Amino acid sequence: MVAVLSVQSHVAYGHVGNSSAVFPLQRLGIEVWPVHTVQFSNHTGYGAWRGRVFDGPAIEEVVDGIAERGVLGGADAVLSGYLGSADIGHAVVGTVRRVQEANPAAVYCCDPVTGDVGRGVFVRPGIPEFMREVAVPAADVVTPNHFELDLLAGAETRSLASVRDAVAAVQALGPRVVLTTSLVTDDTPDGAVDLLASEGGRHHRVRTPRLGVSVNGAGDAIAALFLAHWLDTRDAGTALERAAASVYGLLKATEDAGSREILLVEAQEEVVTPSRTFPVEEV
Repeated sequence: MVAVLSVQSHVAYGHVGNSSAVFPLQRLGIEVWPVHTVQFSNHTGYGAWRGRVFDGPAIEEVVDGIAERGVLGGADAVLSGYLGSADIGHAVVGTVRRVQEANPAAVYCCDPVTGDVGRGVFVRPGIPEFMREVAVPAADVVTPNHFELDLLAGAETRSLASVRDAVAAVQALGPRVVLTTSLVTDDTPDGAVDLLASEGGRHHRVRTPRLGVSVNGAGDAIAALFLAHWLDTRDAGTALERAAASVYGLLKATEDAGSREILLVEAQEEVVTPSRTFPVEEV
């Protein structure tokens, strides 16, 4: 059985971070070892929340306990998302190092959360630099959105050609697989959004209708789903096709229900048997 060690934030109510990534992975038959970087009552988009942020040593202590069980080498991948501080980031990268020492075949999937179009950079000072200089170079797979791709590459991309160049710049930092989400280029039609999976000099694109729903946790879910399918197939195009279909189905169900939280549980069949699929084209 495939096992993923997922180091992310966690909320009791709703779905973001580990509470968005863990269940889809489990629904696909993957064993998940969640390590929480925060434990909040709900995501911060509500404007009020309770709970606490953990520090790097707290994360390392939990990983120590896993290692003491003698199972750290059983992890096939480490998955990380939002990093509240560089302290936590170093603990994550240290965990990756420990897992790969125990299992050299294990991969690291980093969702380099730093910002988004319209919001700009929303993480603490120093995190964008940490992502570019430490976390991303340590990763095998990265899943930036369009804004984060540009930030990592130090470029503003509008054409598909410039996006491909930016992807190559990010791959030059270390990762061999790049999934770019929420991608809008000059040739993206109105009412649509693209996803681009890049590996080995090849780029695969999926185009889906743009939905009106905006919920926290969607990025965490697609990073987890893409990683799961890439671990299964070792093919970025196939992983993209499957992950994109599932996330679209989850978000469409969420939009139809008028929900503020992504309907991971209610629409869970979309994870394993998406109701709608989209063609993958090499670009």
